[in-house]
Amino acid sequence: MIQASQIREHMDVEGSDGRHVGRVDKVTGDQIELTKLDLASGLKHHLIPMSWVDLIDDDTVRLSMTKDAAKAAWREKH
Repeated sequence: MIQASQIREHMDVEGSDGRHVGRVDKVTGDQIELTKLDLASGLKHHLIPMSWVDLIDDDTVRLSMTKDAAKAAWREKH
């Protein structure tokens, strides 16, 4: 099982299709907050649940869904 402590600031987040979803800002509870200073995130903070993480490979968090599926389901932080 993936532990939140394995995820570090500035790690790349990729979909299962290998496409860039965003970059980690921080982990809060069971949510990964993506940085807003990333064009892929539309320059807004987005939250994705830890349950979407499939594996961690070097400096990359790989999700169990494609980039498009992740972007369709992520929550925008207000």
